[in-house]
Amino acid sequence: MDALILGSSTGGLSLFISGRSSWRSKDLKAVHFPNSSIRVQVPTYKSYNLVGNFYTKRIQHRARGILETSTVFQKSNTKFLVNATSGHPLESEPKAYPNTPWNSAKNALDAFYRFSRPHTVIGTALSIISVSLLAVEKLSDISPLFFIGVLEAVVAALFMNIYIVGLNQLSDVEIDKVNKPFLPLASGEYSTLTGIMIVTSFSIMSFWLGWVVGSWPLFWALFVSFVLGTAYSINLPLLRWKRFALVAAMCILAVRAVIVQLAFYLHIQTHVFSRPAVISKPLIFATAFMSFFSVVIALFKDIPDIEGDKIFGIKSYTVRLGQEKVFWTCISLLEMAYGVSILVGATSPYTWSKVITVLGHSVLASILWIRAKSIDLKSKAAITSCYMLIWKLFYAEYFLIPLIR
Repeated sequence: MDALILGSSTGGLSLFISGRSSWRSKDLKAVHFPNSSIRVQVPTYKSYNLVGNFYTKRIQHRARGILETSTVFQKSNTKFLVNATSGHPLESEPKAYPNTPWNSAKNALDAFYRFSRPHTVIGTALSIISVSLLAVEKLSDISPLFFIGVLEAVVAALFMNIYIVGLNQLSDVEIDKVNKPFLPLASGEYSTLTGIMIVTSFSIMSFWLGWVVGSWPLFWALFVSFVLGTAYSINLPLLRWKRFALVAAMCILAVRAVIVQLAFYLHIQTHVFSRPAVISKPLIFATAFMSFFSVVIALFKDIPDIEGDKIFGIKSYTVRLGQEKVFWTCISLLEMAYGVSILVGATSPYTWSKVITVLGHSVLASILWIRAKSIDLKSKAAITSCYMLIWKLFYAEYFLIPLIR
């Protein structure tokens, strides 16, 4: 059968019939398609009327198919490129669901889920629960009073966590369009006003709950987190400390390593149990270990974001030193921390604690090393995946911390 040849010019797309090169221009007529730049030339003289009608109909049918396929491909390809370069898990093109209240609610929850940065929410909740268990001295301490105290701390801290990550997104909309285009503000799902309303509401609820509970360790933990989180992100004179690599790392270390460990432990120890503050071996270990972990998180989070940070003048260590050097610095710091943890666990007078902590930290260190050796540093998706592994190791550590004795 004759082939259809699709050509292009400055005037748009055109189709002509192959299989014969002797058509004269006066024997051809132009057929135009509504709402497109397709132009088809077919025979018009009497002896070829039947052929002309046949090809006109066949070409119209195929041309529509080509246009539809091209449009779908362009949309699909754009979606693929955005997800691939962002490091966000690749997704299929969303289906056209009817605009029902149920689907609207699902979309709203999904947007808020991404806005809240769930890996930080999980880390905050696990860290508070784990540190609270350090204050437990006997089985009778596990009481409704204890659970209420932990719940108050977790809810207030999660409200503040959403304020901090939300403010960071409000301050980084243009950067996130490059680094994290799946976030609601960067993608346009949330307006700036919506983002402001969310972060304002959650900061107020956090402080209100901290004040109502009446625990000074809890309230000061929220207040210091608020101050450091604001100074880290907001674009005001002398602030936006994330521009300076060392200061940014210190902000994250102060919140994740010091405030979380000490303040929430004291909330349970002094406010819930009404006992004097005691600095125990597990608490010292938790603070020291999480200091290493917080520095690693502060450094590693910028590795997949190097492209946007370069464009917008964020002088992270990754921008200044390069991805490979920062990557292996992070891995080395964590392996050192695991080595010290194994030694600390080995000195425990309790056999059960010694076995669990030594074996647990050995397994986590091995997982990290094996994964690090297989990472392709030229792949943003691979680096982002490794970053999320580090957060999972962060979660796992909080299951081991209460077992240090």
